Amino acid sequence: MRWRTGRRSENVEDRRGARVGLGGGGIRLGGGTLLVLVLGAWLLGVNPLEILSLLAGGGSTLELPSEERAPVEAGAPPDEGADFVSVVLADTEDTWSALFARDGARYEVPKLVLFTGVVRSACGTAQSAMGPFYCPLDQKVYIDLAFYRDLRDRFGAPGDFAQAYVIAHEVGHHVQTLLGVSQQVHEAQQRLSQAEGNALSVRLELQADCYAGVWAHHADRARQVLEQGDVEEGLGAAAAIGDDRIQRRTQGTVVPESFTHGSSRQRVEWFRRGLEEGSLERCDTFSSRG
Repeated sequence: MRWRTGRRSENVEDRRGARVGLGGGGIRLGGGTLLVLVLGAWLLGVNPLEILSLLAGGGSTLELPSEERAPVEAGAPPDEGADFVSVVLADTEDTWSALFARDGARYEVPKLVLFTGVVRSACGTAQSAMGPFYCPLDQKVYIDLAFYRDLRDRFGAPGDFAQAYVIAHEVGHHVQTLLGVSQQVHEAQQRLSQAEGNALSVRLELQADCYAGVWAHHADRARQVLEQGDVEEGLGAAAAIGDDRIQRRTQGTVVPESFTHGSSRQRVEWFRRGLEEGSLERCDTFSSRG
């Protein structure tokens, strides 16, 4: 992927090295307890942030932990991982700004937070074991760059475009928030069973995959960012993090009704559709049977 000459975003918030501790009247959870909650929720197909929110008082606002920033050496050069993320985020800003402007709308850019280990967000306190996530309450994308090592080594999806796909997917959730799709899904889920709510979550995730493809389509047309093999890297990443593949690896069995992100086949199909067609209208996962 051609990225080194790209523009750097001014919307990256680097919290790596920060120390997060629970203070005030917030919930006090030990590191081991929190990890068990996160992994258990993930295996059951439940959003771990919802678990933490419930523990905070059943829908009341979670008192966020205090965060202390470790000192950073003055004048230290940016590392390549952070530099890459900044370029990809800037490219999504340029692409989505142009697409929104074409429809007479203004794209509100999200922030991207780099963290290590544990981070606080408006949606609750999260551990890196959750993987990258988007919080609609503060409109920020959160990522621990160690996830890219796991993506390469544990999930077998190496390559810079595979990493770019991850960021573009989370930015796709931001686009859904701006378009009101996320709120509609959330409201509908309150009236549905767990299985029906999971099915809506799958549709939401697949649309974010499609939007990631839309970004790549237009970024390549405008700036020729893709190189030979990049498309295969992106599709490989989409397949690697399908619910069926993850469940088979972690549980030994596949439970389709518990899916919250979609199967490998579905994720590849919708990412490819956005990549090839570049159309938001073609990303209507809610009307499709696929």
